[in-house]
Amino acid sequence: MMVGANLAVLIFWRAAIVDHGSLKAALAGIRQLTQPGAWPLPSARAVGVILAFAAIQALLTIVVPGRTALGPLTPCGQRQTYKINGLAVWLITIAAYWLFGIQLGLFPAAWVYDNLGSILATCSLLGLIFCIFLYLKGVLRPSSPDFGRSRNPLFDYFWGVELHPSLGPIELKHFVVSKLGMMCWGIIVLSCLAKQYQLQQHLNSSLLLSAILQLAYIAKFYMWERGYLGTLDMAHDRAGFYLCWASITWLPIVYTMPAIYLAEHPVELPPAIFVVLLVLGVAAIAGTYNADRQRFWLRESSGMARVWGKPPVLIAAKYHDAQGQERNSQLLASGWWGVARHFNYVLEIAGALAWTLPCGFRQLLPYIYVVYLAAMLLQRSFRDEARCREKYGSYWTEYCRRVPYRLLPGVF
Repeated sequence: MMVGANLAVLIFWRAAIVDHGSLKAALAGIRQLTQPGAWPLPSARAVGVILAFAAIQALLTIVVPGRTALGPLTPCGQRQTYKINGLAVWLITIAAYWLFGIQLGLFPAAWVYDNLGSILATCSLLGLIFCIFLYLKGVLRPSSPDFGRSRNPLFDYFWGVELHPSLGPIELKHFVVSKLGMMCWGIIVLSCLAKQYQLQQHLNSSLLLSAILQLAYIAKFYMWERGYLGTLDMAHDRAGFYLCWASITWLPIVYTMPAIYLAEHPVELPPAIFVVLLVLGVAAIAGTYNADRQRFWLRESSGMARVWGKPPVLIAAKYHDAQGQERNSQLLASGWWGVARHFNYVLEIAGALAWTLPCGFRQLLPYIYVVYLAAMLLQRSFRDEARCREKYGSYWTEYCRRVPYRLLPGVF
């Protein structure tokens, strides 16, 4: 998986930038893998830019004011402390890119797009090295009691050793996902807009729509940053290749693929189609935010928050933590969480589809993210249900009886 993921990143880049969206042509180009110049390589300039960007993000994370929030209880009974300032840092980053790159021209606004191959190859290399650091840190100097190793070092490198590795005031897993991966998503989309304007002296409706929806989704992520702390990624997945390399290297090419493709392969959208996709995308993103907030509000209000204007339908549950101590919890069985047990995943996919459909149907490549997202969320739903079944036992069985469908009501 690790070797294949690194190769796939370069194949996706070549298909999008060199082979005009053709995956078939990019796969045929693997035969030229050893030929000089056929495939991108890491560069010293890309190393400097990436490390400078990471350093700026670390500085902003520390100095920009933000609320302090506690994560959920870990298996060892700990609660990680976080500084919630992602939205402010994102707005500062986007504004700085627009001001210095687009308005003042201090650097080429399309530089990221033009050098994406070298950037991805460098991110891949730096990501592998960073995961080695995470592995060694977890083995030699873990940050909290929530760490563990198997008998297979390769698996530990892939999955991670620590749940919440920290370096000074920065929790590394949260930083990599929120301040590197998601932040790069927005920068790459802006660079794609700059590239198309550079080529055409105007922005095509298809890229404009896709960019608006992607930036709205990223803004939603940062608006919900506190709630993200309780997700499977932050509360249960460890810091290793699976999560950290993916945020550093996989996210910048796969998640941004519609914008990358449309930068040089625009599709002219009829105004009616533009409006329909915009409404669909905004509704899906807003629905995702509202679904996530429902559980968050419920947890914050100790079950007193209203859901869709009504008292919530709750299942009082008990579970035992890693120390054997009995704890209380509540399972929400109304609102979005009464429609299906993971209907928020359907909304996620609908939003991604809305900003991908402007690409048309000439190539499969732009739909890589939608296909990947659907497969990942389906697999995640099984992981989450297995964990909840083990944690809550008969209480989870009762929840499944009240909310019988996993994703789509009446279908699955």
